[in-house]
Amino acid sequence: MHVPMAKAKAQLTELVRRAEAGEDVVLTRHGLPTVRLAPMRGAYDPQARGRAIDEVMKSARGKATSGPDAAHSADFLYDEDGLPA
Repeated sequence: MHVPMAKAKAQLTELVRRAEAGEDVVLTRHGLPTVRLAPMRGAYDPQARGRAIDEVMKSARGKATSGPDAAHSADFLYDEDGLPA
């Protein structure tokens, strides 16, 4: 399907839907093919994202070291009286 650029402005949503469905959508300017709308295959896969998150979480387990909590992380900067060391 070839669509002039001027007409494509008014029906962009429909043209994108058709391209996502697999139809060949080409935008033309002055009768010459200019742009082809094509779906992004595999750009977003929720299952792959979930697997990647699980893998990162598994590899991070046990690697964290214990230390002071945020409330006490700067205690080494001060002496017993609360003055800068």
